[in-house]
Amino acid sequence: MCGIVGYVGPNDTVDALISGLRRLEYRGYDSAGIAVTDAEGEISVRKRSGKLARLEELLEVNPVVAGSTGIGHTRWATHGGPTDANAHPHLGDDGKLALIHNGIVENFADLRAELGDVELSSETDTEVVAVLLGREVAATGDLETAFRNVVRRLEGTFTLLAMHRDEPGKIVSARHHSPLVVGLGEGENFLGSDVAAFVSSTRRAVAVDEDNIAIITPDEVRIVDFDGAPVEFAEFEVEWNADAADKGGWSSFMAKEINEQPESVENTVRGRISGGGVVIPELAELGDERLRSIDRIIIIACGTASYAGQVAAYAIEQWARIPVEVQLSHEFRYRDPVLSDRTMVISVSQSGETMDTLMAVKYAIERGVTTVSVCNTQSATIPRESDAAVYTHAGPEVAVASTKAFTAQITALYLVGLHLGRVRGTISAEESAQAVAQFEELPAKLREAVDTHEQVAQLAHWMADTRSVLFLGRHVGFPIALEGALKLKEIAYIHAEGFAAGELKHGPIALIDHGQPVFVLVPSPRTAPLMHSKVVSNIQEIRARGARVIAIVEKGDTAVLPYADDVIRLPLADALFEPLLQVIPLQWFALELSTVKGLDVDQPRNLAKSVTVE
Repeated sequence: MCGIVGYVGPNDTVDALISGLRRLEYRGYDSAGIAVTDAEGEISVRKRSGKLARLEELLEVNPVVAGSTGIGHTRWATHGGPTDANAHPHLGDDGKLALIHNGIVENFADLRAELGDVELSSETDTEVVAVLLGREVAATGDLETAFRNVVRRLEGTFTLLAMHRDEPGKIVSARHHSPLVVGLGEGENFLGSDVAAFVSSTRRAVAVDEDNIAIITPDEVRIVDFDGAPVEFAEFEVEWNADAADKGGWSSFMAKEINEQPESVENTVRGRISGGGVVIPELAELGDERLRSIDRIIIIACGTASYAGQVAAYAIEQWARIPVEVQLSHEFRYRDPVLSDRTMVISVSQSGETMDTLMAVKYAIERGVTTVSVCNTQSATIPRESDAAVYTHAGPEVAVASTKAFTAQITALYLVGLHLGRVRGTISAEESAQAVAQFEELPAKLREAVDTHEQVAQLAHWMADTRSVLFLGRHVGFPIALEGALKLKEIAYIHAEGFAAGELKHGPIALIDHGQPVFVLVPSPRTAPLMHSKVVSNIQEIRARGARVIAIVEKGDTAVLPYADDVIRLPLADALFEPLLQVIPLQWFALELSTVKGLDVDQPRNLAKSVTVE
């Protein structure tokens, strides 16, 4: 979950590191630090607990004249609290070696015991590795050999970057169940936990495979396995530029990304509609016969991505007539699931590096099932491990609370369902054409939903002291209720719960008291009249018990007006496409309530963007 960056080259090393860390801070912001070779060739370290700004303040009062080599780190604390001492980098070999780490070394206690009475300056597993590596360098006289010897002994998850005073202009790095990419420059090269670390300097990148070591100098990139055997690699071009990862004048990344949803959905659909139907080239490569043989789909994901899966399950079952279940990635492999060669496991992960999901995918692969990845990050581990990858093309999502990735994931999963329905002959030409028409109209409708901001912001300001909010939905609205509640928990730090509206009388209605705010996602009276009438009845039930009802409805729905305190109106859409619109006011509400409470919208406490540890 930590952000890591490495640089070798002739330009300002400190600037390259800080620039990279600024783009990676969403991966962790408990502390930050850099290590660079200084003008005399010695390794200088600057690190601070807290956000990156505190490190930048330290560098202003205690600068370093950097040489050609440096590594930087922004931390999400695992071993040891967020203190100056626990911040990375950590040193070994009497200060001649610096090391940073993303992940958890599970056998660190045994390794620590090997160090005997050596006094450590931190509580981290990372410093243990740094000291061990320093001993190996002293024994072998060679950083690469020492590095291979150490990484083969580590258990758990890790990406490591290390540099040594005696080998300037070189950084060695390794990955095991944790992301690592190389940025290819002209007379300079980069390392990062994702491409955001260096996209302002180069869009040429190489994804480092599992259990490989990458060695960079200003003029060379080599990749070997943990035994030292050379590994061939291919480069790819990052689709987006550095501007896409900047705020661009918005008050927060989250605000920017909510506004980008019309474009991200449009980009996800682009190139996947042909002849009035959906054709996904990545799935087509699996072969129609293989897809026709699928008799069960399991969607695995965590957090917001799992709610995208829950929404999509309704659509996939309707269009492809295949049973779909959604399981949390971190529970999937521990339940000993029943799988066969006719099972398809679809993983959903914005980063493509979510460790729980990656391990679940590996489990599925070992059991011979067809694996499909829905992912937003080029050449990430999960899509590379899977049989097919369906990219969402949402562009970089920097805010920790997911918004545009969520709607893009639903879109991509819907496209998968329509592709399967076409191949299996379970969807009529008329129904397929209707879905395609909905996709074509969706960007404009999403823009209308985004324009609810002002109304929702006023609502949030009125509710600034609210301590609990409930959300109700039916059918595809139920997962949106769960997602609306999650957004409030993530960034406003208040109690929030989402419920299936039909469950009200089975317990949750006991929570309703005078003034209790309840968001109700009201299905369309045109395309889902039965569910609409049921939800209106639910509104009457909670209103009679004192709830303050905020109804999210389609334009022209007047049935709720006598029972709702506030009404947010959205464009007309077919029932399956309503969730993509309904979630946007809930995203705005979470953002505005967090803002009025004076909280950090983009970097909520205790969270990080890419969860690369189990």
